[in-house]
Amino acid sequence: MRRLILILTVMAIALAGCASDRRSDSMTETLNRYGSVVRWGDARSALSFVDPKVLEANPPSSMEMSRWAQVRVSGYDEGVGPMPGDNPNEVRQVVQINLINNNTQAERSVVDHQVWRYDPEKHKWWLMSGIPNIAPPQ
Repeated sequence: MRRLILILTVMAIALAGCASDRRSDSMTETLNRYGSVVRWGDARSALSFVDPKVLEANPPSSMEMSRWAQVRVSGYDEGVGPMPGDNPNEVRQVVQINLINNNTQAERSVVDHQVWRYDPEKHKWWLMSGIPNIAPPQ
């Protein structure tokens, strides 16, 4: 009986480790795909990473989306990469995005404070902070 309990305990620990590895791999893949989409300036595709509830509550305006058509992304720097968030299913990442205005050729940077949440039921990471606001500073 003790041997069975030991075997079951080891199996449970191994399965938990596999789930954690899967979640970590999923996070890395999601952040890489999102970074690639933003690097190409594809705001419409970037919206697919945003949590549907967040997107429904705060849809981007047509003005916000049209700003993306006026710029070209010249840099996307993740800095130190994702850091643990407030709970085990959350990570935070600060990214500097360099933008070039297509009309003026002026370059500027925006800092994007990303918050990502893992949905354990769907095995998916969602962007909770929305796509970056690239409005020029006032």
